[in-house]
Amino acid sequence: MDNSPTALFDSYEQDFKQIISSIRDKLDGEAKGESAEQRKAALRRVEMELDEADEMISQMEIEIQGIPQSLKASFQSRLKSSKNDLTRYKKLSKDVHSQIARTDLLSRASPSGGATFSSDEPYGPNGDRQRLLAGTTILEDGSRRLLDSQRIALETEEQGADILRSLRGQREQIENARDTLQRADTSIDRATGTLKKMIRRMYQQRVVTAAIIFVLVVLICVILWFKLVR
Repeated sequence: MDNSPTALFDSYEQDFKQIISSIRDKLDGEAKGESAEQRKAALRRVEMELDEADEMISQMEIEIQGIPQSLKASFQSRLKSSKNDLTRYKKLSKDVHSQIARTDLLSRASPSGGATFSSDEPYGPNGDRQRLLAGTTILEDGSRRLLDSQRIALETEEQGADILRSLRGQREQIENARDTLQRADTSIDRATGTLKKMIRRMYQQRVVTAAIIFVLVVLICVILWFKLVR
């Protein structure tokens, strides 16, 4: 098992490339098929795979934080390239969605009785044209909401990455504080040992001083006895 700091990034990048390849195949193949249901099913699968690709990008952003600084520049370039690929295929998927929606609207707006319309009213009666314009407006609103959702998701990912960086900094501060406490504990142990030695010496000096005083008292008593008795 590869335990290098770039192993997980490489793994997520490989998964991302496989997903992008699958998306490209679907957009170039099934999404351009003759059957409307086949195109819609292909686009639903593309949307799910785009979500998976987004998740891979998020994981790559997290893993790049742990890569050594000397290697980070090249991996940041690879991450940026992957983000550009994802953005391009999201736009392509949205364009295909719009084309299919317009085709559906035009097919529903076309006359069922085979009548033809002049070039002045290419969409048929005014009612059908109004419905087509309303449908186009709804589609554009949905596209704008989708873009807003994608922007919010990207901002959330950036905030998550900032939180991870903040947590990493706090962990380093805690580790430094723990090391400082360990050094202080060692210093306190040494100081405690020194104090105990000083206390023992103090008691020894007291005993010696008491012994000297006792001997002096005895000598004085002996001297006084000799003086008084003789």
